[in-house]
Amino acid sequence: MSKAEGKKMAIASRLALARKNAGLSQGQSAKLMEMHRPSVSEIEAGRRNVSAEELAKFAEIYGVSVGWLACEETDQTNEIEDEILLAARNLAKLKKEDVQKVLDLLTALAKSEGEK
Repeated sequence: MSKAEGKKMAIASRLALARKNAGLSQGQSAKLMEMHRPSVSEIEAGRRNVSAEELAKFAEIYGVSVGWLACEETDQTNEIEDEILLAARNLAKLKKEDVQKVLDLLTALAKSEGEK
């Protein structure tokens, strides 16, 4: 796979991840984007190029930055790291007391994993 193909696939993966994290189906996303659902599917599969204008609109709809979708905000394109970044973005939207509950849960999970 060429470097350009790798970047295209990384963008496609981030688009799918951001859509899912936004709680949207491909059909809902397509409607908001004013395109057909198969177009969203093709973009997320890396079989269709996404224009700069489309990328900007996806970013707005999904509540992420264009830089993140374009894999420019981090050198890593690891899916787990991407999910952690999106979770952190969502965490920042919560009330302070809810953030503390999530942090307490993470601490308890990490502790239970350490005991195994």
